[in-house]
Amino acid sequence: MVDVTKWPVFSLMGNQELSAIRKASVFGMSANEAIYITKDDEVYVFGLNCSNCLGTGDSQSSIVPKKLDFLSGRKVVRLSYGSGPHVLLATEGSCCTPSLILSWIKKCDWMTNVSVSDGELFAWGHNGYSQLGNGTTNQGVAPVLVSANLLNKKVTDVACGSHHSMALTDSGEVYAWGYNNCGQVGSGSTANQPTPRRVSSSLQSKVAVSIVCGQNSSLAVVENGEVYGWGYNGNGQLGLGNNGNQLTPCRLAALQGLCVQQIVSGYAHSLALTDEGLLFTWGANTYGQLGTGNKSNQLSPVQIMTEKERIVEVAACHSTHTSAAKTQSGQVYMWGQCRGQSIVLPHLTHFACTDDVFACFAAPSVMWRLLSTEPDDFLTVAESLKKEFDNPDTADLKFCIDGKYIYVHKALLKIRCEHFRSMFQSHWNEDMKEVIQIDQFSYPVYRSFLEFLYTDHVELPPEDAIGLLDLATSYCENRLKRLCQHIIKRGITAENAFSLLSAAVRYDAKDLEEFCFKFCVNHLTEVTQTDAFWQIDGNLLKDFICRASRCGAFKN
Repeated sequence: MVDVTKWPVFSLMGNQELSAIRKASVFGMSANEAIYITKDDEVYVFGLNCSNCLGTGDSQSSIVPKKLDFLSGRKVVRLSYGSGPHVLLATEGSCCTPSLILSWIKKCDWMTNVSVSDGELFAWGHNGYSQLGNGTTNQGVAPVLVSANLLNKKVTDVACGSHHSMALTDSGEVYAWGYNNCGQVGSGSTANQPTPRRVSSSLQSKVAVSIVCGQNSSLAVVENGEVYGWGYNGNGQLGLGNNGNQLTPCRLAALQGLCVQQIVSGYAHSLALTDEGLLFTWGANTYGQLGTGNKSNQLSPVQIMTEKERIVEVAACHSTHTSAAKTQSGQVYMWGQCRGQSIVLPHLTHFACTDDVFACFAAPSVMWRLLSTEPDDFLTVAESLKKEFDNPDTADLKFCIDGKYIYVHKALLKIRCEHFRSMFQSHWNEDMKEVIQIDQFSYPVYRSFLEFLYTDHVELPPEDAIGLLDLATSYCENRLKRLCQHIIKRGITAENAFSLLSAAVRYDAKDLEEFCFKFCVNHLTEVTQTDAFWQIDGNLLKDFICRASRCGAFKN
């Protein structure tokens, strides 16, 4: 769980207030504004309030959190901010009472067309270039529904550049509006766009899955992993091989054959992470933010961190020149502008997450994403219990696997696992034993399982995680089953993809099966050249070929 007090703006809050925070964002030119959402879906803001970016209905700054009543009860799912600043906030829906809505409307008589449907988008703050999407250039002193051209559309993601805005709908459509001096709205012209307009051109028949903004540029990832860019390109931040501005979306040809899973943009640079854990960077490099070892701009994507282990997350923000990445084992690297220094190569830190890099080293120290302070979805085990795992001094039971012992505590196993709760009943022989022999699972797999019961954590390579997935399925441990699938997804390669697909089918892991199938299709040539592909069960191979054919995988 991330500690929000690492951002100075939160340092005056008491423990009771901090414990209620579920999501948070620090923003502004000096990181002097903050918004947070509580566990009860109440929205609070505080800070300097430049350009009315707090949305409180006035221009007053506040060192004390103020509640935005109109947003109370709405489940916030996405948030982004510009440089003005202006704020975009997407909700999942509303449980506001009619009386609360009416009272807010009376206070804000300029507000019309209030709705409470799912996937709504609200905006407020700086509006000098119509980046709020309401058709005017009047300052947005309080949250207002962005309705033009988005009625009956469910917004699932938002992104802000310096003074332009983007929204992604659940059908994969991209909308953009606001400042357009360099074509960052993607309309084909450089005229400002006062209301949301669908970005079409080469995206017309595509389903977008992710959007990001640089200061004056825009990028989108579509469902097959292709990347499209448009807007300002003076530093090569669109990755097109040139530095000419682009008024409509253009595909990054240099990433042809790669399936991009995550993309982020800094002030004038970009990072892309593929589904194989490869990291590419391009654009401005004045501060070493590309991590190439020099300060030369790159007009096309270049791969970095090739000697490191698999990358699972990248981070950047349009208001900074800082970059960060997290590896499969949890190591966090940072580079670029870090506390005034130019770090030209990825530097290993002791941080637990990429968010900490921006709290401690970015300038300004904003948050690069809407930060979740919620713990993971499974139970937390006290630190003292973690230390007692495999401790013969306190254990009252031991398992023997492959001639090796693992020391455990019967009471904890009964509390944590239904399988052991049944096993250690008086009419079972195991209840009277001090040593239990395990033959059906390997030592690494069973040790990982028992350690998981103590720590809620698993560290295994993807191939061993398959064995643990088998155990989790046998013991009906659905939580562990999901965790195994997550490990396998992060470790998938062309060499092991078909073996992992076979395991997913065998253990009825539908989500993992779909993920492995798509990976195999996206990397079909490499996958079909592996031994695993031709050694697999004939029926599975036949089913795969038929399914892939229906998806058009074998078309020229």
